[in-house]
Amino acid sequence: MIIVTGATGQLGRQIVESLLAHVPADRVGVSVRDPQKAQDLADRGVRVRQGSFSDAAGLAHAFEGASQVLIVSVDKMGEEAVRQHRAAIDGAVAAGARRILYTSHMGASPTSHFEPCRDHASTEEALRACGVPFTSLRNGFYATSALQFLGHGLESGEAELPADGPVSWTAHADLAEAAGAVLADEGLFDGPTPPLTAAQALTFDDIANLATEVGGRSVKRITSTDDAFREQLVGHGVAAGTADQLLGVFTAGRAGEFATVDPTLATLIGREPTSLSALLREQLRGN
Repeated sequence: MIIVTGATGQLGRQIVESLLAHVPADRVGVSVRDPQKAQDLADRGVRVRQGSFSDAAGLAHAFEGASQVLIVSVDKMGEEAVRQHRAAIDGAVAAGARRILYTSHMGASPTSHFEPCRDHASTEEALRACGVPFTSLRNGFYATSALQFLGHGLESGEAELPADGPVSWTAHADLAEAAGAVLADEGLFDGPTPPLTAAQALTFDDIANLATEVGGRSVKRITSTDDAFREQLVGHGVAAGTADQLLGVFTAGRAGEFATVDPTLATLIGREPTSLSALLREQLRGN
């Protein structure tokens, strides 16, 4: 049985849907914090069990009978994130899984300027040490983050952000489709995958130009200082630590950590990845 964690989240849910296009529902299980939110999956024949990375006994039940376990990385940062990932790895090992998969990041590195990438690197070290074959899905930077950073700039006509560098902004749906394909072809990748990225790396200058073309009204890119950006976030109620972590996206981008473009994602999904301009059009239609 193939187990997917976090199956009610944005990425995890789409991974399950992709996997169900490859294998029968009775070969798929999900580990979720609230099984009621996955009732529709249970109705379709997916095994739904409660599991939390902070509850070893619950994970043993959720992972029971697993041949593969896909650990969808948590939405936390720092030692808490790594601790929870290690707990999930331990649970998968105890369940006898033949392979453990993990949603990592293209920029995973112990020296990254962006804290989550350092967390991913630590988790990958835990995977190397666990004694079970693993696959680390080196996902491109989620395009939803670019759209969130652009935020009110689509309405105000001014996107004020720190100096950045090119980033391979990549759609959740494409990464989920790739994960489903990798799960269905066990052993396709051993260890970290190549970067799973969109076809272009774009700066926020590029994105402002795209938004202008797609939206039909000018969006001007204004470069703020790092300190001004941080102060603006804190002024809007963002915790100081979180503001520092968000600033790390731009610091790492300037260092070229997210600039790589690789064809592996296109090969896995059998088409060109979704462009950021297409995602912008979709967002503008929804506004």
